[in-house]
Amino acid sequence: QVQLVESGGGLVQAGGSLRLSCVASGRSFTTAPMGWFRQAPGKEREFVAAISWNSGRTNYADSVKGRFTISRDNAKNTVYLQMNNLKPEDTAVYYCAADSSPSSLVPTSGYDYWGQGTQVTVSS
Repeated sequence: QVQLVESGGGLVQAGGSLRLSCVASGRSFTTAPMGWFRQAPGKEREFVAAISWNSGRTNYADSVKGRFTISRDNAKNTVYLQMNNLKPEDTAVYYCAADSSPSSLVPTSGYDYWGQGTQVTVSS
């Protein structure tokens, strides 16, 4: 059974930092893109960042460019999201996602596997 388990969320003041982790189990995603999404209360889930299988390409939502960095460690089947200079509008549940097919792309949608999410709350 494939599982994606996020961790690292929490409560932080505006301007602070958090690092999210997502560990995949049940299959390897070393040849597939992985990504992060978020959903704020009352809003639809939105794309945050994606990374290609070999870390050669990344893609970010405009709202997080320059503040968030996605990375991955294929040896650990893990993807990370370093979040700096956090803002109250970054408050959301953050979800890890993985594609089932090998690809060099960094898609903003169409992922096949999802984690349960981790809460990030940024206070002003």
